Amino acid sequence: MRVWIDMTAPAHVLVFRPLLALLRERGTEVEITSRDYAQTVQLLELHGIEAEILGHHGGRSRLGKARSLESRLRALRRWARGKTFDVALAHGSHELTMTARRLGIPSATTFDYEYAWLQHQLGCRAATRVVVPEAIPPERLERYGARPPKLRQYPGLKEEYYLADFEPDPAALEPFELDPARTLVIVRTPPDVSLYHRRSNPLFPQVLDHLGRDESVNAIVLPRTAEQRDFVRGLGLPSVQVPERAVDGQSLIAFADLVVSAGGTMNREAVALDVPVYTTYGGRLGGVDEMLIRENRLIPLSDPRALELRKREGDPVRERRDPALMLDLLLSAREG
Repeated sequence: MRVWIDMTAPAHVLVFRPLLALLRERGTEVEITSRDYAQTVQLLELHGIEAEILGHHGGRSRLGKARSLESRLRALRRWARGKTFDVALAHGSHELTMTARRLGIPSATTFDYEYAWLQHQLGCRAATRVVVPEAIPPERLERYGARPPKLRQYPGLKEEYYLADFEPDPAALEPFELDPARTLVIVRTPPDVSLYHRRSNPLFPQVLDHLGRDESVNAIVLPRTAEQRDFVRGLGLPSVQVPERAVDGQSLIAFADLVVSAGGTMNREAVALDVPVYTTYGGRLGGVDEMLIRENRLIPLSDPRALELRKREGDPVRERRDPALMLDLLLSAREG
């Protein structure tokens, strides 16, 4: 079997890492495409994954995104034409499902946030299979043409699948100057280049300032882009450190006392690793976050002074799920 995977954002590298290993254990031939966006390429290199880099992010404007989409669709068609793939897999890459449909290749896409309207209108309608968590009410996906049997759902969080074999690496802490007596806080910046998060998040700078001036804290801020990295460094906050390149974020989370994230994936990684996590996300909450908040596993933050900055105690309690389940749901696209 020949499989094509397209990875267009950093989280996709994490999702597909264990699935790639399973595919290759089964003797499957896999080819990977990606795009130059945020830390995607750096994470591919960090995990030793080879990919053909085609295209880049279109920036903040709708016009830029449209031009980037058109250009990348052409590049993907040229690259994939004649390669005789049996199935194509993506995590929200509408470019892959659109290209695969045009070339007659069955495709599957997976995601865990249902309100990226344009992305899903394009990607879900073109896909053969749409695979999402059970926490997303199926009726929310009908607007994208995703209904059973096209729609398949899995229990739990995607992070519980791709972190099933994960054990934290203490070496991830070595590049940072950390005082073990201080509370270690991992901070993730907002996804402010995403269409579904177009308004700036005024809470996030307040959180940065609050943590960065607290002498009882070591805060490691993980930016999405070079611009975000330079902005945070430029604030000159004494308790904040910012890495130069992509790092082993999962290990940093596992060793942290708490996480504060304006995105989604890192929130759920913290939940999966049983680390206290606060969300400053400014967009519309999806079904997964709604579930985690109901279960008190994700804490909405409206005021930085509400952060409980204390050392974490006790051993983590983790749910480890078999990534083969998710892989087989995606591969069911071959059934039509």
